[in-house]
Amino acid sequence: MSGNSGISRRRFLQFGLTASGALLVGFHGRADAARESVPPELLGDDLTRLTAFVMIERDNRVVIGARGCEIGQGVITSLPMLIVEELDIEWTKVRVIQLPYGYELIDGKPGNRYGDQFAGGSTSISTGWKDLREAGATARWLLVRAAADAWATKPESLQTQAGHVLHADGRRLSYGALARTAAALTPPSTPVATKKPADFDLIGKPTRTVDGRSIVTGQTRYGMDEMLSGALVAVMLRCPYLGGSLESLDDSEARSVPGVRDVISIDGPPADGVFDGPLAAGVAVLADNTWAALQGRNALKPVWKQGPWADESSARLSARANALLDGNTDGIEVRIDGDMAQSRKQARHSVSARYTVPFLAHATMEPPGALIELRKDGALLIASMQNPAGASRVISRLTGLAREKIEIRLPRSGGGFGRRLQNDFVAEAVLIAQQAGKPVKLMWTREDDLTHDFYRPFGVHAMSATLDRKNRVAGWSHRCAATSRTWRAEGMQDDPVWTGTLEADDFPAGLIDDLEKIYYPIESGMPRGWWRAPLHTFHAFAVQSFIDEIAFEVRRDAVTMRLEMLGEPREIPYSGHGGPQFDTGRMANVLKLCAEKIRWSEKRNDGRGIGIACHFTFGGYSAHAFETSMQGDRLVIHRAVCVVDVGRVVNPMGLEAQIMGGTIDGISTALNLEITVKAGQVQQKNFPDYRLLKMADAPARVEVHIVESTRDPVGGGEMGIASVAPALANAIFATTTVRIRKLPLMPELMRML
Repeated sequence: MSGNSGISRRRFLQFGLTASGALLVGFHGRADAARESVPPELLGDDLTRLTAFVMIERDNRVVIGARGCEIGQGVITSLPMLIVEELDIEWTKVRVIQLPYGYELIDGKPGNRYGDQFAGGSTSISTGWKDLREAGATARWLLVRAAADAWATKPESLQTQAGHVLHADGRRLSYGALARTAAALTPPSTPVATKKPADFDLIGKPTRTVDGRSIVTGQTRYGMDEMLSGALVAVMLRCPYLGGSLESLDDSEARSVPGVRDVISIDGPPADGVFDGPLAAGVAVLADNTWAALQGRNALKPVWKQGPWADESSARLSARANALLDGNTDGIEVRIDGDMAQSRKQARHSVSARYTVPFLAHATMEPPGALIELRKDGALLIASMQNPAGASRVISRLTGLAREKIEIRLPRSGGGFGRRLQNDFVAEAVLIAQQAGKPVKLMWTREDDLTHDFYRPFGVHAMSATLDRKNRVAGWSHRCAATSRTWRAEGMQDDPVWTGTLEADDFPAGLIDDLEKIYYPIESGMPRGWWRAPLHTFHAFAVQSFIDEIAFEVRRDAVTMRLEMLGEPREIPYSGHGGPQFDTGRMANVLKLCAEKIRWSEKRNDGRGIGIACHFTFGGYSAHAFETSMQGDRLVIHRAVCVVDVGRVVNPMGLEAQIMGGTIDGISTALNLEITVKAGQVQQKNFPDYRLLKMADAPARVEVHIVESTRDPVGGGEMGIASVAPALANAIFATTTVRIRKLPLMPELMRML
């Protein structure tokens, strides 16, 4: 095999040939990248690891590289669809492969030859919308010019269709036949024009996920399925106390367990440092297999030293939050419009309420874990990830290896929800492997996962509103006391302390003259992180439940009141993620359509209640409505409706699945999920005390309605969850007259009935 492709020209897209005549077209960056991790069987005998998005064999087979971290959001299908649309080849002739992490130095600066591979904030589609279509268009440009040279005609006179270049006189050449010639052409110096939306053939058509059959037949390999020759299996026993440490250890019995090879202590993070390594102090047991490692861990006899948060409890946090809100002093002004004090004096009516949201764990079906091999000249990491760039930085920092020497493979993940944005488990694996001197496969159990997470923050929202003589909302106050998301968070030291718990421009900011948003930070030793639609699931429950409370108090229709607050269709500034504009017309449209689909205006006397809510999340607009009843002490969800507007939809089938999944996840979370802390220890250990939704309690189906749009697309992974909890709480009130202001809903409902 040759290790040098002989290509050295820098250009926007890179391309080359396999020995069998395959044309490979990749993304911006170095064109001579012959050392990258594309499966060797795809490369022929002359090239090794040539990076690529597009590969065309002589028999017209096409392989497309998927760059995104696939965590269940469908980017292994939707991102290649963008390339294939512009390439102009039949989807049924395409095979998709997962690309590795593509770090490289571009002109001496860190870059990524594939572009954005981060999986968070529902950004994969929006960031790929332009550059991935251009990648496909450039491949097509090369093929058309190769055909033009062969026929001695102008490229502008040729067309493409289903993997062939067509001449006006009826002649045709397959892409496979043109591949060698196309690879020898000089690439375009400027980006190639992409198709007009009216000409789309694939974008907008329901398309099954490319590895769906592999998933349902058990053939898909997730991160935890991978193994390397000679690797030891490691499990860790971590300190159960927040900020605690290991005081002493008796590991003699653990070392005597058959198959156990070593026991290693791992330090926790510095007391006041950022979380950029292991999350907690612990002891790793290395063994020949998982069973031996677990038995060895069970035999450990550690003595743990409590940390500075030994007295922390959920009860103390709740009391502190309410005390701060009662005192109403030393709050941090997030946004002040008009004069809320004057609005209170002039108000005909005022309404107030407080809402409590708990810590939440991510509880991905595949717990964290990492498989790593460290060598003197490089490293290999195989793990389910959302943030491979962060993992690369962690490995480089801990080992001293240059990042271009670190190979990261990205198998499908068994869920992400923000947990895999952190790379504490990668840091653990590196530290263990350094001491072991062998490849290590670090496994986490469910107990590890629930008790050592980066939890969604805890907080209490104090809401109040003033109304004028026509019972219209005139003033709005949103005060929030919460555990700050930014505490010890890597890369967030300069962010406002309220980031992730209160948004200056979120609804109804910009729609009401007198408005105040004030934040009160609460100290806590609980690690915090991003949790699916993090800010929005944190506060939409309070905002959208409160609107219903206002409407009920003044005997107005809740949908009408929301529409009145939104006002005339217009765009208002929005500085948060998903901006820069919030479109009131699009929000009103999804709300009205959702009300229509749930038959909101119909009067009911069948013992069932209906609740509705809407929210703007990461550039997308969604509304949920539920129809519920009580059968004894069981809540029955008869109907679940969701309407979404995420701009132009790349894959309607994928989006529908995302909204269904988000809705079910939202129901599960709203009804039962809560992480509590007592004496500085997380109390929930496994699913018996962190109870996910049972199939018997789920709605028979989730009715998803997608608004057609010509706007540029945004993602859909997180738009289907934020409005679930308030819509469900509003439905429960309509069913039972019990107003629940604390999540999760079911324990409160049972207490109050």
